[in-house]
Amino acid sequence: MSRVAILALEDGTVYRGEAFGAEAVRAGEVVFNTAITGYQEVFTDPSYTGQIVVLTYPHIGNYGINLSDSEAPRPYIEGLVVRAWTDVPSNWRAEMTAQQFLERSGTPVISGIDARALVRKLRSQGAMRGALSTAGHSAEELVKMARQTPPMAGLDLATRISTAEPYEWTQKLEPCSPSEHVGLQPRGEFRVVAYDFGIKRNILRCLASIGARVTVVPASTPAGDVLAMKPDGVFLSNGPGDPEPLQGPVGEIRKLIGRVPIFGICLGHQLLGLALGGRTFKLKFGHHGINHPVLNRRTERVEITVQNHGFCVDPDSLNAGEVELTHINLNDQTLEGLRHRSLPLFCVQYHPEAAAGPHDSRYLFEDFASLMKEFHH
Repeated sequence: MSRVAILALEDGTVYRGEAFGAEAVRAGEVVFNTAITGYQEVFTDPSYTGQIVVLTYPHIGNYGINLSDSEAPRPYIEGLVVRAWTDVPSNWRAEMTAQQFLERSGTPVISGIDARALVRKLRSQGAMRGALSTAGHSAEELVKMARQTPPMAGLDLATRISTAEPYEWTQKLEPCSPSEHVGLQPRGEFRVVAYDFGIKRNILRCLASIGARVTVVPASTPAGDVLAMKPDGVFLSNGPGDPEPLQGPVGEIRKLIGRVPIFGICLGHQLLGLALGGRTFKLKFGHHGINHPVLNRRTERVEITVQNHGFCVDPDSLNAGEVELTHINLNDQTLEGLRHRSLPLFCVQYHPEAAAGPHDSRYLFEDFASLMKEFHH
């Protein structure tokens, strides 16, 4: 006998389907991801804290779970919405089923709804708050719960999920198969301090692969403590929530600018934008997928990129005399990257570590190595 799951949106729309994952109720912002692979990386991406994720690709669970593919120690999504959930993995690498993985972490799943209709709704009306229950709640209770969920704008989620203690990271990228070329070469030996706002493991592996010894530090670490470690460079990670409430970290980043080379990704890019005097705004439904085209204005090449963000830096809020806009999203013309014209810092809005996804943008890690070399010689 299959269990019933209900997803309710703040506007009163209700979807009924079959329950999988954990028996639980969760609320959050409902967003969609258009990737056709990499569901495990989506589950375990800390940037999805506070969000219920709708996957547009229909078959989810079909290659199981392999713990070495996780981007963090546990899933961070609040809940999952899929068209077809499969619990029979066909993959020699699978260590457990997706059902076992999400059940253990208390994550509810609704399957068997028209996910594409839901995506069209979110695309036209914007991301909405929702509540998902596999534990027998009524539709009325869930609509009420969705409306009581705090909106994503104004939420500081990054400092809540950051590491409590500093730790060292040394593991590098490894090819999945003998034929795969990892594509990152060591460029020397560097000491990098990485701020953890919700960092993904593959970013750390990419940093290690260019020759960095990485110390990961909590989001609230003072700039003075970072400089005392004498780093060759500072990395600002991805993470969830709204960048503007993170006034503490922005103030510390401001003290680091010009003192040490800085590279930021995703939320790290937004925080650098704020530290440089810019503003951020919320996108209508965000960018979540692995095939977003971005123009690199410096090379005139188009990169196919991996994205997961709901906020954006307003390019008009930056001083054009100081800041060069380096990357532009070709779908909606939003800002995807910038660098300072005279100080050693650059950042991108997308995910160059690309797990899962194309490796078009991995060169950015080597650019960071070059910047650290230049600065220290």
